[in-house]
Amino acid sequence: MENWTNRQRRRWLARAAGLGASWAVAPLASPVLAAPERIATPSQAMGPFYPLELPLDQDNDLTSVQGRNGRAVGEILDVVGQVLDEKGEPLRAVMLEIWQVNGYGRYHHPDDDQDKPLDPHFQGFGKTLTAEDGTYRFRTVKPITYPRRAPHIHFAISSRSFAKFYTQMYVAGAPENARDFLLSRLRPNAQETLIVALVQAPAGGDGLAARFDIVLGKTVLSRKP
Repeated sequence: MENWTNRQRRRWLARAAGLGASWAVAPLASPVLAAPERIATPSQAMGPFYPLELPLDQDNDLTSVQGRNGRAVGEILDVVGQVLDEKGEPLRAVMLEIWQVNGYGRYHHPDDDQDKPLDPHFQGFGKTLTAEDGTYRFRTVKPITYPRRAPHIHFAISSRSFAKFYTQMYVAGAPENARDFLLSRLRPNAQETLIVALVQAPAGGDGLAARFDIVLGKTVLSRKP
């Protein structure tokens, strides 16, 4: 973060990490779409750009890379939420992974051969564990469109008790949503569970914030790893 001291950054990471930290998901400045009726989050394709080789830096802050000075290109976005079952019970110690394009619209993946720059300060991939109350947090950059796709962030959710589940988070108001070939396959109520409003970060923060709650259905939770 541009104006942070190293101490402030360490404090944020300590609060944000899902490894037993006691922070709660803070309310955002305005309403977001968060599946209030606990509709099960629909699955989405993993896609072709899951990292072939995971970066050495794999924390929940994708906006910087350990050992390098500088911040990722793009508008900062804090994504927070809870992982729940259909009864609304929080799921603790669940692993979340995310990956997405950088601020130029390119994946850190050898098969993405677009004529767009790689960003040496963008981690490209991050992971964290949910806390006792099922909460999680990621710091990344606002996703942008790339050929044939609406802006989105890939999510993979897994634990020792169920197999990996894939879905994607989309940005409310993005004109590409209406023609995205994956999102448009879903019924409107299912689409709403994946489309999230981006709002200004709460007081004291910078950039944007979004809340993306993930509801895992019985079928997902019953699949063994």
